[in-house]
Amino acid sequence: MAERPEMHEANAETLGTGAPVSASELEAWFLREIFPLESILMHFLQQNWRNKAEIEDLRQDVYMRVYEAARKEYPAQPKAFLLKTARNLLINRVKREHIVPIEAMADLDALGAAIDVPGPERSVAARDLLRRLQGALDRLPPRCREVVVLRRIEGLSRPEIAARMGISQDTVSEHLANGIAALAETLYGGEP
Repeated sequence: MAERPEMHEANAETLGTGAPVSASELEAWFLREIFPLESILMHFLQQNWRNKAEIEDLRQDVYMRVYEAARKEYPAQPKAFLLKTARNLLINRVKREHIVPIEAMADLDALGAAIDVPGPERSVAARDLLRRLQGALDRLPPRCREVVVLRRIEGLSRPEIAARMGISQDTVSEHLANGIAALAETLYGGEP
């Protein structure tokens, strides 16, 4: 197995959601979601890059790009994000070298369509997760559920939610924190 990509040490960083995440949490996410996909990534790189001596370096570049992107926001679909990152890296390398073999570009374009198509297992898993998420949302107190839906699904800011619901931003933050914690516990904490 390949070496782990270098992880940056920090006390706390923030995701796009504004929630603090420690470097150890980010590394745990990476090792749980991305690192197990290494064989898929390596196969992709070997099939789509002509210089086999550069494959290991390409893998590390992909890992670093994924890691840096996850510092801001975890990708919703880690596998697709990993493969798109690899694809974009290869395209950038080809452009930089000013060598555009027709077969390389055709293969990359064909793979782009294949990356976006979810398999049957992924579709079933996604439907199951959506059912569990809906059940978890239904169990939240009404105000808490409303805040979570407005923030996470409709994408409203905390000030917009506060104005819409007639509550303070601190109350919005409290409802959001409680709601997300309850959802995480229900979905990942062992509750059926």
